[in-house]
Amino acid sequence: MRKILTIGWVNTLRLFRQRSNIFFVFVFPVLIILLLGMMFGGGFDARVGVVVEGEEGPLAASLVGAIDGLDRVAVERFGLAEALTDAVQRGQVTAGVVIPASYDSALMGGEAVAVGFVVRPNDQNGMLARESVGEVVAAAGMPIRAARFASAKGAGTFADALALAQELAATEPRVTVAYTEAGESVFQDFENLGTFDLGAGQELVLFMFLTSLAGAADLILTRRLGVARRMLSTPTSTGVILVGEAAGRFGVAMVQGVYIMVGTLVIFGVDWGDPLGAIAVVVIFALAGSGAAMLSGSIFRNEQQAGGLGVLLGLGLAAVGGAMVPVELFPDTMVTIARFTPHYWAIDAFADLVRRNGNVVDILPQLGILAAFAAFFLVLATWRLHRVLTH
Repeated sequence: MRKILTIGWVNTLRLFRQRSNIFFVFVFPVLIILLLGMMFGGGFDARVGVVVEGEEGPLAASLVGAIDGLDRVAVERFGLAEALTDAVQRGQVTAGVVIPASYDSALMGGEAVAVGFVVRPNDQNGMLARESVGEVVAAAGMPIRAARFASAKGAGTFADALALAQELAATEPRVTVAYTEAGESVFQDFENLGTFDLGAGQELVLFMFLTSLAGAADLILTRRLGVARRMLSTPTSTGVILVGEAAGRFGVAMVQGVYIMVGTLVIFGVDWGDPLGAIAVVVIFALAGSGAAMLSGSIFRNEQQAGGLGVLLGLGLAAVGGAMVPVELFPDTMVTIARFTPHYWAIDAFADLVRRNGNVVDILPQLGILAAFAAFFLVLATWRLHRVLTH
């Protein structure tokens, strides 16, 4: 066991001693998740954070209620503007509205009031939310302007005129648009996702498999330099070497998977669902990735082949398996093909955990199929590598 752990540990360290791998393993995945979240994240309902500075008056409360009444918009309260800005930057809410403390008093006194709006740069969802909130703010100001005009003309106090204007505005006929959805939306499961939740699971699967395949180059180097044969000349069996090499690939995959999971949880607040279920998916998918890496390292003749063809193979399987585009958007034929990749089952397991609030028991079918992929890759790779090392 000590020799197995030593071989595995050395192989894990070898990958991270290369400076270029540090970027692709630790920096690049987080950047991709950040970009995907900023461009396409946030689910399909806008979550608007609201801060009412100072004491909340009736006009401010009415404005917040009007924003909350928008279709497909949910309001989340914050105590401080700084906390709201941080939540917008992290993608926890789509946009933010800051209602100043002087909102009620200024409007009743005939003064203009600036309502603050916080949004990430170039965020399409945030810009759409801004348009909707802007219309609500303008509509909330109409009764106030009418009441101000009426009181100025001697039609009673501002408070009386405002109550009458609000009553008339509520009963005034308006143009409404009715729509009907035919069938269930394919995005139904995505509605409660955070900005980075969907992309994080897909990118974790993508990069775990790619990083595993990158470790195949070190296995080829071990063969080509005769390191494996020198180990065989010592009191070390072929089985120990094979298990140690598998442990090395597994260690590389686990470092990548755990880093992405913990990093996105801390930085972006990504929801991974049931912790035990999420860890089980990462461990078994790491076994599948390590088996694929060993098979790749036993088939390719040099590091260049493993690097070039391995990346193409990894990206291809990721695309087919739904790691780049949600499989819900695939036609039926492509969904059938996707089921022949381990990526599909890992992503489907995360979908049950995150979107459908499942636990480890709910994803046992996916875990079983992933275990079958891992066993197939590892058995085939062990047989092939045993032939390579002993002939």
